[in-house]
Amino acid sequence: MGLRLEGKVVLVTGAGARRGIGRAIALGMAREGARIAAADIDPGLVEETAAAILAGGGQAVAIRADVALAADVRGMVEGTVAAFGRLDVLVNNAGIAPIKPFLDLEEATWDRTFDVNAKGVYLCSQAAARQMIRQGTGGRIINVSSISEIVSGRGLTHYSATKGAVRNLTRGMASELGKHGIAVNAIGPGTIETDILNYLPQADQDRLRGQNLHQTPLGRLGRPEDIVGAAIFLASDEAAYVSGITLFVDGGQLCGAG
Repeated sequence: MGLRLEGKVVLVTGAGARRGIGRAIALGMAREGARIAAADIDPGLVEETAAAILAGGGQAVAIRADVALAADVRGMVEGTVAAFGRLDVLVNNAGIAPIKPFLDLEEATWDRTFDVNAKGVYLCSQAAARQMIRQGTGGRIINVSSISEIVSGRGLTHYSATKGAVRNLTRGMASELGKHGIAVNAIGPGTIETDILNYLPQADQDRLRGQNLHQTPLGRLGRPEDIVGAAIFLASDEAAYVSGITLFVDGGQLCGAG
């Protein structure tokens, strides 16, 4: 069996975090033969991701970008094309999840969460789709959403609202871009052990882990690597007739969500 993404150029946003979904997807797709443009707001961390791909014999370039800024997004897509000549797959992974009770939620936190999680998907997808249309060979857009597009939790009202937006962005873009041969899908992870959890107070970490272990039929929290297979599938020829869906990867967590 050949490499499923051989020859494809993939741009992954939010690819810097050491224990993050974006880095895991970038590394996993590189192992399947993709050439990777790894983007992140932290230039040092995303350089580490690119270096890890290069050390494994793959091809990669690191790009610093804030997905909430249109100029950065244009530069990110242009940098990808300058490095590899084209763009076949966009993985919209960049996101933030500040925990804040609704009654204490500041306007600045609301705005930044929407800027990164929702506006970022719009900006990156539009820029990538325009490039794919110029190429004339179609493409794939994969949005990393969350089970929070369906259910919410304490302190996550604003975050869940952004993921609801991503759910409908996915469907709207799939409807409009299909005529150009561009398939648009989302992945909905459950609770994943990423660096984001480490920013919470220990008591909140313990509560969240205990709560989700109890709710997840497979009996453990997810790992970034658990998301990689879904991303590779949606980027591959195996998913040629799949568009407009959210593929939930949550260990069955939504089964007990009410």
